[in-house]
Amino acid sequence: MNTALRHWKEAATLILAAGTKRSAGGADGLPGPGGSAAAAAWDHRVLLLKRSSRSRFMPDAYVFPGGVADASDFSHEWLSVFRAFRRRHGPNLGLRAARQPAGTRPPMFATDRRALGSPVPGDVAFRICALRETFEECGVLLVVPRPKDVEEESMSVPVPSAGLCRTTDPCDRGELTRWRALVNENPANFLEMCRQLEVVPNIWALHEWGNWLTHTAKPGSRYDTAFYICCTPDVPFTAQDDKEIVHVKWVTPPEVLHSYRARELWVAPPQFYELSRLCRHPSLRELHAFASQRAEEGCEHWLPVILETDTHQSVLLPGDQLHPETGFSTQDPTTDPGLGGAGVSEPALHRMVSTDPYSMSIQISITPKYKHLSPLPAPDPCDLSYPNDPSNLKDNIKSHL
Repeated sequence: MNTALRHWKEAATLILAAGTKRSAGGADGLPGPGGSAAAAAWDHRVLLLKRSSRSRFMPDAYVFPGGVADASDFSHEWLSVFRAFRRRHGPNLGLRAARQPAGTRPPMFATDRRALGSPVPGDVAFRICALRETFEECGVLLVVPRPKDVEEESMSVPVPSAGLCRTTDPCDRGELTRWRALVNENPANFLEMCRQLEVVPNIWALHEWGNWLTHTAKPGSRYDTAFYICCTPDVPFTAQDDKEIVHVKWVTPPEVLHSYRARELWVAPPQFYELSRLCRHPSLRELHAFASQRAEEGCEHWLPVILETDTHQSVLLPGDQLHPETGFSTQDPTTDPGLGGAGVSEPALHRMVSTDPYSMSIQISITPKYKHLSPLPAPDPCDLSYPNDPSNLKDNIKSHL
């Protein structure tokens, strides 16, 4: 782990999208016959978990599964678990390297972990972290059978397909429940579980999506978080732990934003932004194809900066004309059009603006780097048709730039 970090803890989050064509509601949390017309336009749902009101970090918020990286995620013992893949594909175990120039890679990916005492690359360890935390928080286990050890270096050991990630429990549910309790007690038991069940974490099904830092204005713990995305053809069995997580929700991104604007639930700015991005893809296969191809480009290291005025709070993101990296110290916030001032022509905007915790909206006039998605604007809670016609989704963003 990166012990050189002074202000942030390293963490990993998983955006899990699961295909479904069912409309009957049930214990899996899918919408029933009373679901909105918007939901019918989607062939998949995204997993959100409601944090306990007792949580020190984001109590009562709906979040993607994830958590803080543990020293065991970087343990050298993972090399024996991944032995067959390592012998054939090297330390990165067949993960595709990003084309992003090394000097612009986020530090959590660019840091040489060997200098910190671990032979496990960050690209591998943070995927392990995301998969472990997902298993701990909601019981979803994304693994593949471990191949028999290969004695000859020349023997082919292909990495698992990077297609839609199919879930298959390696043992009965009672045994998985026992292991889940052990992993919650001690994250190092995730490695032991994989060893005993003869499986390996399916790191190849996770695609690099983004990297968010907790803004410095927030008191308490702050995190440097890798965001990954994974697409599976079916909704897997899920169950909250009733401790840290009190509710599991499979829902379309537009439905989440509707509920947020209607003050029925709350999501933090990173989740709000990423859900707004996901609104661009009602098709699971299109989302998977985009995520898989785009991941090769890399991602930005985003440190949100909070700017307060008498009437608004703005979360400034890289590329915005008031973000420190693009000239915050030389700009006068009172002349910024996004904050109600006189403004300048064609300003560079990349921010989330709100007047209260449930009124957030995104203002963006820049082109996202690394071929990423621009977010769609948040829906009006009174507009029940959004996005009833998915063919219009990709064009809607143009009128808001």
